[in-house]
Amino acid sequence: MNISRRRFVNRLGHSFTDPALLEQALTHRSYSATNNERLEFLGDAVLDMVVSEMLYRHFPAASEGDLSRLRAVLVKGEALAKMARAIDIGDQLRLGSGELKSGGFRRDSILAGAYEALIGAILLDGGFATCRACVASWFEPLLQNLSLGDEHKDAKSRLQEYLQGKGEPLPVYKLLTVSGEGHAQHFEVQCCINGVSAAYCGAASSRRKAEQVAATVALNNRQKQDNKVDKGR
Repeated sequence: MNISRRRFVNRLGHSFTDPALLEQALTHRSYSATNNERLEFLGDAVLDMVVSEMLYRHFPAASEGDLSRLRAVLVKGEALAKMARAIDIGDQLRLGSGELKSGGFRRDSILAGAYEALIGAILLDGGFATCRACVASWFEPLLQNLSLGDEHKDAKSRLQEYLQGKGEPLPVYKLLTVSGEGHAQHFEVQCCINGVSAAYCGAASSRRKAEQVAATVALNNRQKQDNKVDKGR
């Protein structure tokens, strides 16, 4: 094991009995048919379960909806990619030449997938108790910064609640365009609110992200319009 890999394992907090599991977890499908996709599937399930238990214990008064929302904040792709960067997973990945050239070691989806694959690999290598302890140690600091306040709700949820509070129908999202190559696509989405002539648009690297951008634009504009109306009364 070279110095770089040894430092990475130290940051990870688990010394593998079976090094092949670690190698597989760090292998993208562009590199080999034996890759980390199955481990990612396993790690995703374990991550959801462990984080759900942590939230259940940490927020005894939270509703099911609150717990689901907070879990989504912790395990969404962007959050996992950020945690992956913190331990330099990108430097350890085995990628095919195409992904290397296109900067795959920096891409959120690849980093988040490798992070989940590592969780799956730790489960197989050390058992559930060991895996749970690792995940808990990684996520406990993040848990301390969470609250049941509105600031952790995503834009689509906040827009939906705002409109429901006014007795209005839910917004409708329409996909306008998809452009770019498969590994670097660009999505444009429109958010339509009943009774409002303006259509609010958002663009991002995935449809989900574009919908969040459009929802943010719609909510900000709608709140400004409603504030003007209230002041004019």
